[in-house]
Amino acid sequence: MHDTKLKKYYDERLPRYTSYPTAPNFSEKVDRNIYAEWLSALEPKKEVSFYVHVPFCRSMCWYCGCHTKISKRDGPIEEYLDALHKEIALTAELVSPEVIVKHLHFGGGTPTIVGDSGFFELMQTLRKNFHFDKKADIAVEIDPRTFSQEIADVFEQQGVTRASLGVQSFDPTVQKAINRIQSFEETADTVTMLRGASVKSINFDLIYGLPHQSEVSCISTTLRALEMEPDRFSVFGYAHIPSFKTHQNMIDESALAEGQQRLEQAEAIAKTLAAHGYRAIGLDHYARQGDELVTALDNGELHRNFQGYTTDTCDTLIGLGASSISQFPQGYTQNNVALGRYIEDITSGQLATSKGYTLTFEDRIRAEIIEKLMCEYKVDLELICSTHNVSINDFLQNNERLDSLVEDGFVRIERGQIHVNPDTRFIIRNVAAAFDAHLGQSGRTHSKTA
Repeated sequence: MHDTKLKKYYDERLPRYTSYPTAPNFSEKVDRNIYAEWLSALEPKKEVSFYVHVPFCRSMCWYCGCHTKISKRDGPIEEYLDALHKEIALTAELVSPEVIVKHLHFGGGTPTIVGDSGFFELMQTLRKNFHFDKKADIAVEIDPRTFSQEIADVFEQQGVTRASLGVQSFDPTVQKAINRIQSFEETADTVTMLRGASVKSINFDLIYGLPHQSEVSCISTTLRALEMEPDRFSVFGYAHIPSFKTHQNMIDESALAEGQQRLEQAEAIAKTLAAHGYRAIGLDHYARQGDELVTALDNGELHRNFQGYTTDTCDTLIGLGASSISQFPQGYTQNNVALGRYIEDITSGQLATSKGYTLTFEDRIRAEIIEKLMCEYKVDLELICSTHNVSINDFLQNNERLDSLVEDGFVRIERGQIHVNPDTRFIIRNVAAAFDAHLGQSGRTHSKTA
């Protein structure tokens, strides 16, 4: 009966709640003029984060759900880099020179596709235009198949502190089915170069639910990955949405696991990591004892943003590059997803904002509730409501989703506090959705919760 009750939640397609409201709710009402106002309103000495998007790869991984473009040539990448340098300068003109950069994250695509000189020049432009904290956290996403010692040397020179490596699976059958052939040796060599470059924290990305995967292959991949002793793991369920990402049509749907099998794969990875001393952080992250994420979780200071679970406490994230999202106390903005439009806007001297969202008072309260649930599997709803001088009944009454979860025994409410059973943590997105007032309004298809 327990599994039967769970199934209706596992099969539901819901947002991952890296923001609230989520990106499908953004509209063109928030344009480049509003973005410019929000940038200009940043106070001197304010601590902020930056995200730089490099949407290029040399080959397409068929499971990919990111905004990326395949380029065998360097020309399109160089054209994009020129625009990125210009956007940095345009942004700097609007922001106080005293704003302090505490975090910088390069995502993709494959950020290191720009090469050692390209990465060095990007860092130089950023440092020239913005004031970096001496202990700024600088993170880069990496494809081990294209990494080099030259790039590692630049990482060390520029003070890169964290790196996230795409691994996904070491199973040759799975790798062939997703068009990503990556050897253990390539990954191990990259780890060695990163350690030699004084990169203090290394994360591995693993995926379950891929074609031809099984519990056995998931455990095997995890054990092989553990041989390299990464500091963290991010473990995601493959989201098969070929209507949104057409290259996913290359994946054989008949080779994909069903909901219960996916859950068993996820649990097999989780148990393997736990047996080797890694703590579960929220829905899909794992870290060694002593890691900053573990400390933040224990202290009630864990946060969630577009890069996942984080110790970043900044309420402002400035996104650079095509499709990148910015976050401000006032709301969100997003750049043009289409590379041509992005480059055209920036080259003409304009910001590339295409859409966004202005937060309401209610949105901020719901965002706080959802983030607490996603991070801690509990929330003191009474405390949040009293802090904002609103009634707790505004969030509990006529909440059919929450009532169903309580009735099925997966959530309990005691003295204004909501607790999610830890043995059913994979339905945390379903619990968060109970407080999502925008759910279903965008028409966007999301990934299954398990």
